Amino acid sequence: MIKHVAAVVGGKAAAFELGVVCQAFGLDRSDDAADLPNYDFAVCSPSPGPVMTTSGFSIHVDHGLERIAEADLITVPAWPELDRVTPPPLLEAVRSAVARGACVLSVCTGAFLLAEAGLLDGRRATTHWQFTNRLSDLYPNVQVDLDVLYVEDGPLITSAGAAAGIDACLHLVRREFGAAAANALARRMVVPAHRSGGQAQFIEMPIPTATAECGLSDLINWIQANLDQSLTVEVLAARAAMSPRTFARRFKAATGTTAHRWLLDQRLQLAEELLERTNLSVDAVAGRAGFGSADTLRHHFAVRRGVGPATHRRTFRSG
Repeated sequence: MIKHVAAVVGGKAAAFELGVVCQAFGLDRSDDAADLPNYDFAVCSPSPGPVMTTSGFSIHVDHGLERIAEADLITVPAWPELDRVTPPPLLEAVRSAVARGACVLSVCTGAFLLAEAGLLDGRRATTHWQFTNRLSDLYPNVQVDLDVLYVEDGPLITSAGAAAGIDACLHLVRREFGAAAANALARRMVVPAHRSGGQAQFIEMPIPTATAECGLSDLINWIQANLDQSLTVEVLAARAAMSPRTFARRFKAATGTTAHRWLLDQRLQLAEELLERTNLSVDAVAGRAGFGSADTLRHHFAVRRGVGPATHRRTFRSG
């Protein structure tokens, strides 16, 4: 279980990316009604003291690398100084942390520090699309995935550009504390709890962002309340008073993904919550979430979550 979190910065800090990990892990939410997890969080550096940010202001870092030695999770919120040699004590501290079982999460170019430490050799990883070729050229033993928001390989999670760091943080919270905690944190951060797809020009998003303009707000609300029904494109188009072709085009314009993919994400999210919060059988959960059968639910869980529904329930069941 993650309790101690360290965010590592070097001679220059990426302001937004550092803010992402501070928002996810560095706020005291002990008085939050959602009972969100709290962490012992600290920003650390090989050279504590004033650190300039990429945005032109400076921050004061109080802690040195000793915080890495006691952290369950080390975050690397981007690494702006790619052309400078990373201090060897920092590389060794991160290697030692992984060797003793700590997790490491990088945002954007933070993957370069992990690659320099040799931690990504033979592993899948990602970084911002502007730097994927450079990562591949400098570290040919790294299996660079060009079009994902984040990659988890063993104890290492690497993420793409700045906002993808949020997706990676939510993924880690979901893995450690369950869907309810990740969803509650996403609501606090006012972001989607889960985004499908990668970092290509058109990123698929399961939560609509422009439904009002496309006249789909009421339909979206109705769908979320009726996930147990058979919801084909034809059914949804008729309810929206559109032809199936027009509906499909407008739904994708509003949400960034197809109705089928969006529905699948919504059903998986509902299934997770039912598994965690109720005593319903897997068959009953499948029916409530619109999968029809337990076998169908198991298939989609395995493909999208990497585990079966029973395993998810054992891992994240509250109470």
